[in-house]
Amino acid sequence: MNIILLSGGSGTRLWPLSNEVRSKQFLKILRTEDRRHESMVQRMYRMIKKVSPDARIVVATSETQVASIKRQLRENVEISIEPCRRDTFPAVALSVAYFHYVLGISENEGVVICPVDPLVEEGYFKTLQKMYEVAGKSNLTLMGIKPTYPSEKYGYIIPKKDEVQFKEKPDLATAEEYIKQGALWNGGVFAFKIKYLLDKAKELCGTSNYKELFDNYANLTKISFDYAVAEHEKDIKVIEYDGEWKDLGTWNTFTEAMQDPTGNNCVLGENCENTHIVNELAIPIVGLGLKNIIVAASPDGILVSDKHASSYLKKYVPDNRPMFEKRIWGEYRVLYFQQFDNGIKSLTKELVIIPGKSISYQKHKHRSETWTIVKGKGLLLINDSVREVNAGESVIINKEDRYSIKAIEELHIIEVQIGDELIEEDIERFEWDWNGY
Repeated sequence: MNIILLSGGSGTRLWPLSNEVRSKQFLKILRTEDRRHESMVQRMYRMIKKVSPDARIVVATSETQVASIKRQLRENVEISIEPCRRDTFPAVALSVAYFHYVLGISENEGVVICPVDPLVEEGYFKTLQKMYEVAGKSNLTLMGIKPTYPSEKYGYIIPKKDEVQFKEKPDLATAEEYIKQGALWNGGVFAFKIKYLLDKAKELCGTSNYKELFDNYANLTKISFDYAVAEHEKDIKVIEYDGEWKDLGTWNTFTEAMQDPTGNNCVLGENCENTHIVNELAIPIVGLGLKNIIVAASPDGILVSDKHASSYLKKYVPDNRPMFEKRIWGEYRVLYFQQFDNGIKSLTKELVIIPGKSISYQKHKHRSETWTIVKGKGLLLINDSVREVNAGESVIINKEDRYSIKAIEELHIIEVQIGDELIEEDIERFEWDWNGY
């Protein structure tokens, strides 16, 4: 099976645990059969491989999510990186071109497009396999999900004798009428021959060539796959999936998938009902007498909300930089920020670097840094000179110093940045070969 997993999202609907870097599909709230925690992207990848061990999987995502995907799946996972956000049709076109032009997959093979984050049963993945097997018997094959209740949150597919009708998110009364007509929820899953989509890309984007699509991506029309392709296609086959399917898009639905009502450093006391507490801070949270409440705390902020009201969260999320990020080399957490009257700024972070990994060899024009190694052992590189550093040591990195560090043991570093500009753009990177160290 050839399959493209669409991994997007701005991370606002599950704030403060999610952000533009760490979207909901990376939150480890699900449990495996042996009680290990896993994320939605890990479960999706694992279950596809269980049903189709030889499946070729490409993840379509933005640059900001690449590190999380590689850490949670594997470093050599195939990723089609979107240079910017242009909605689902450009993302699908670029990914299909990646399959053909980069991986060398024949345009006569089928491919399945699937979102990375629904909560589903094993039958869902068997339906994906079935869709792949029939791809090409019609121009477009869709997955229709049997509705369990009238919902305003989903689009609907209404199969007719000679056509398929698409209806966008209706009100409840209209949704009830659609269901009476045999309508299915639109789960955003499509299958087709690679050639079919390459031809659509030529028609709508002017080219199907991967490099040309990538280089011109910012200029492509921002449009969904439904609007660009599905609503105009007459030769459509619908395959029904009749099983559990949840879009975990709000705290209300997300907590339904959580096997535990609390996480670390949380206590639910007396008279609490249908309440969840998720805490990523070092300070404890105690809930008493709470009903239908979600409490979520992270370095990005704290949310206290009625579960139903949490669906309106998006417009209230502050537009701040993420305070916690996972990178290929490890992760960092912002601990403190201050700006002084003279314009100088100070930012304090905790860095955790995985054994064998290193940060890029870099320098800054506008800031100096002071590191305190609080745990572990590593190799410190400053201006082409390498030495070993251990817990308890401090390191001063001046402006214009080139530096990097590689972890021998897991490294925990407290980093204090001081300067007039503390921004990601103030980084100039250099090549360095750690082989032999």
